[in-house]
Amino acid sequence: MPTLLVVDDEPAIRFSIQQVFEGECIRVLAADNAADARDVFRETLPDVVLLDIRLGGEDGLQVFDMLRRIDPQCLVVFITGHGTSETAIEAMKQGAFDYLVKPLDAQQLVETIRKACQIRRLIRTPAVVEAGESEGSEPDLIIGSGPAMRTVFKQIGRVAGQDINVLILGDSGTGKELVARAIFQHSRRRLGTFLAINCAALPEMLLESELFGHEKGAFTGADRRRIGKFEQAHGGTLFLDEVGDMALSTQAKLLRLLQDGTFERVGGNEVLRADVRIISATNKKLDAMIEKGTFRLDLYYRLRGVSINIPPLSERADDIPELAHFFVFRFNRDLSTGIVAIAEETLERLQAYAWPGNVRELQSVLRESLLHSAGSVLLPEFLPAPLNQFVAESPRNAPQARDDLNWGGFANEIQADISRGEPGVYRRAIEHLDQLLLDTVLLKTQGNQAAAAELLGLSRPTVRAKLRSVNSRRVRLELTGNAAPPPPPTSFNKPDFKIAGNEQEGEREG
Repeated sequence: MPTLLVVDDEPAIRFSIQQVFEGECIRVLAADNAADARDVFRETLPDVVLLDIRLGGEDGLQVFDMLRRIDPQCLVVFITGHGTSETAIEAMKQGAFDYLVKPLDAQQLVETIRKACQIRRLIRTPAVVEAGESEGSEPDLIIGSGPAMRTVFKQIGRVAGQDINVLILGDSGTGKELVARAIFQHSRRRLGTFLAINCAALPEMLLESELFGHEKGAFTGADRRRIGKFEQAHGGTLFLDEVGDMALSTQAKLLRLLQDGTFERVGGNEVLRADVRIISATNKKLDAMIEKGTFRLDLYYRLRGVSINIPPLSERADDIPELAHFFVFRFNRDLSTGIVAIAEETLERLQAYAWPGNVRELQSVLRESLLHSAGSVLLPEFLPAPLNQFVAESPRNAPQARDDLNWGGFANEIQADISRGEPGVYRRAIEHLDQLLLDTVLLKTQGNQAAAAELLGLSRPTVRAKLRSVNSRRVRLELTGNAAPPPPPTSFNKPDFKIAGNEQEGEREG
């Protein structure tokens, strides 16, 4: 039977976790401080440790380091009530198996520990091999502690310490440069240079000059030698934003540098070397560009040592209140307004909007709202009129008026996509199937999400996430003049069982 050691200074948390695993085939041990944790760990060598990152006056990261010295293969899952990206990234960078934020979701907790126990069992089982076989000065400002962003934090933590290239994918305004900076700040090259260049902002010749430098007289206006970004960033990190806008000739030169570390300045023949880690980002669909021949496949694989997908704000509704408070109080200072609180209805309207411009659009809306505000509370009427009107007319808020779910048209639509040879058929098929299935089941359950989740065999958080994605797709269709029928009404059910701590929230970091 696998063993789980719970290290938390709150008795209620330890008791609740023991209750959660009462019916599981997992032995649960507990400790409330670092010394007890060390003694129990040495005596039992548990399979998994569930460790509070703030253990009274002790640092959970230091406790983690102590346990790893005893057993380097131990799997540790951090838990905390302080869901900042800094702690999440640092925990994952140091080798944590996972990172959970209080209040803990019981189902997610059990699934995580089960997975960790399985991996621990595989680690302890010898592999049989046949004979003959062979830190930045400024913290990042990524705001959000919801599931989608916690996944991003974990990805950053896993790749930051690895000296490989990273490709960041996401819509415009989602914060790709912030993610790039976070990777740099937690990397081995954090004491080196971090330079960023927007590939879409410069013509081809100027971009080549910015990247590789140029010799005097290389082109009209080149009155002196210029050192490019690759030379400047030697030993550090270069962030190529909007790399999908790079011309094919520049792509070829970049590919050479990535292959053998060498390049030449524009107008020069001296071969130079550069040791640079490349973090690139784009809002373009590179797979479609590769098919069209406008982006090199070999460069794509060189840039994508690992990829990180940044979710759009429409898929991060849980983060909107946190983002709104952060921006309102920052703009409150800059604009000298007197807002000290945000009305609950205001937050609900912000969460109901689709945010095609993502976080950047949210910033703009909140700045404008503060300029229109009066008093100390940000009320819904202070929001821009177009946003209020859009939310009121959104398909998500439309009344139920559907009988035909058009299952018959589903196969015809996908077959038509295949016949036209349009890329992305699988993604569109899954989106359409999710929409039809959710609509049908919610009609059956009269909008009850708990009953729908049970019928589908999914967890309620998964159903809610799929509903947000479906609603976002409906809004996109409406914006393009191809609106889908409105969904059935849904009822808000009691939240899933949570294990909450009494820790106070620390300052939010990005």
